Amino acid sequence: MELRNTHVVLASQSPRRRELLGRLGLTFDILPAQGEEQMIGETPDEIVEELSRQKAEEVLGRVEAAAEEILVIGADTVVAVDGEILGKPHDREDARRMIRELQDRVHQVYTGVTLLRRHPDGTLQRRTFHEETHVDVYAMSDEEIEAYIDTPEPYDKAGAYGIQGGFGLYIRRIDGDYNNVVGLPAARVYHEIRKLMTD
Repeated sequence: MELRNTHVVLASQSPRRRELLGRLGLTFDILPAQGEEQMIGETPDEIVEELSRQKAEEVLGRVEAAAEEILVIGADTVVAVDGEILGKPHDREDARRMIRELQDRVHQVYTGVTLLRRHPDGTLQRRTFHEETHVDVYAMSDEEIEAYIDTPEPYDKAGAYGIQGGFGLYIRRIDGDYNNVVGLPAARVYHEIRKLMTD
């Protein structure tokens, strides 16, 4: 997909999102959101949509006004168990707690995405949505949990794991978009951008 005369900005420094967005064939800049997001909403899907909106709006406000059209893509991913959101672990003990909660059961991964399109005349279009994937994790022994949290992998990821890394050994099945668990539902983003650009 080629967006002519549109300055595309990804409001995230996640290397996983950068790679997934790159698969869409887009040329884009990276300008991570810097503000302290507020968790607003009652359910994980509401919260993650709001977080993505906050990121996109903050970054759009920092992009220099120019003649060209601007499209900002904001995204946020959370892991939830029984409606409780698991963010990035604070430390080893927190990572251990999260993995113990996730093992031998099904949990949900939500990614919220906001697309903000600013036209040269200053008018705005917004599209916000979320994708939900169910992830079933095998039972893990204490030794397996300790070995996993000995690696650097859990500490910069929601829910303390990366499905594309070593934790993939413990995934029994998923129901939904695999890329959503990695951090961006790339196919959904592609089609939502196409809709936005034709509205």
